Amino acid sequence: MTPSSNPIPLDFPEDLRHLRVVLCHDWLTGMRGGERVLSVLCDLFPDAPIYTLIHNRGAIAPEINRHPITTSFLQNIPGIHLHYRNWLPVFPLAIHHFRPPACDLIISTSHCVAKALRPPPGARHLCYCFTPMRYAWTFHEEYFGRNPLKRLTLAPLLAGLRVWDRRTARQVTHFTAISRHVQDRIQRFYGRTSDVVYPPVETDRWTPALQPRREGFDLIVSALVPYKRVDLAIEAYNRLQRPLKIIGVGGEFESLRRMAGPTIELLGWQPDETILDYYRRCDALVFPGEEDFGIVPLEAQACGKPIIAFACGGALETIAEGVSGIFFAEQSVSSLMKAVTQCQAHSWDPAAIRQHAERFGRPNFLQGLAQSIRTCLATPNND
Repeated sequence: MTPSSNPIPLDFPEDLRHLRVVLCHDWLTGMRGGERVLSVLCDLFPDAPIYTLIHNRGAIAPEINRHPITTSFLQNIPGIHLHYRNWLPVFPLAIHHFRPPACDLIISTSHCVAKALRPPPGARHLCYCFTPMRYAWTFHEEYFGRNPLKRLTLAPLLAGLRVWDRRTARQVTHFTAISRHVQDRIQRFYGRTSDVVYPPVETDRWTPALQPRREGFDLIVSALVPYKRVDLAIEAYNRLQRPLKIIGVGGEFESLRRMAGPTIELLGWQPDETILDYYRRCDALVFPGEEDFGIVPLEAQACGKPIIAFACGGALETIAEGVSGIFFAEQSVSSLMKAVTQCQAHSWDPAAIRQHAERFGRPNFLQGLAQSIRTCLATPNND
């Protein structure tokens, strides 16, 4: 195994560093919130092999790529990196083909099928759960549209996935949720208890400008997929005639670009250095969707910028209303427009916003993760 060039954090307990760990992640096609969590685990366990359905090496950070990575048979399908979601019905078969080596602990970072990796005899399995399988349990219209015929056709598939997802949840030794919002889903859908450990925000990377400034535009950093509700923001900002810049790629890019008026600019994919620059220069970050947690608003808050967020999901746990952001109660154009106007009129304290974000920094994540691992190791397997 290739050793990591990053030092193991000194604030992670010594006895846990020597565990034989196997990591499992749904797929590696880009560096989003889940992959940033995985990169921290890669630093903690530099010898851990990674199991994942597909791997696009060029889109993944070096701290992950330097690990031994085993992919499924899906990796050999032409164009799979662009169209992997079309293969959803095959994912359960693909994950069951893996046979991880002897180890003390499997840590799966899962929002789809990674939690279904079968542990070898005697190993414990900790699932750091981003959400129970979103495609099967929630956001049906957002993922599959409102076409009645399509929904009727998909109904048996989704019902089967729910049965499979609930069954494979039983082989997880211990669940850790990324938010209380997800903790509630784990209880409702799986009938399992869990603790909550918030994902880490890299507060050393996401920092305010030396001379904080506002340049008269608001910002969205998001995957351009239906449930993110970027369309709602575009409609609101078209009416407000206020500048809005959107960073991100996804299946809705072209349709959103056609919607966008003259004050709205879609910037596509951008590297972290550019995103940091936009965080520092924007007036506020807009977060119009319902998220399980939402790392982007905390990155912006770490840069001292307020958030305009839909009052639902993980945002309710990561944004302090009136201190680091403003909520809008309904996913409607009028509700969002009102919040934008309120945000512009409010006097924000960048230092207070930054201080709030620091509560979600890496030290708290490491402390919580260590406790979850200890709980998992002390729990009998659910055989």
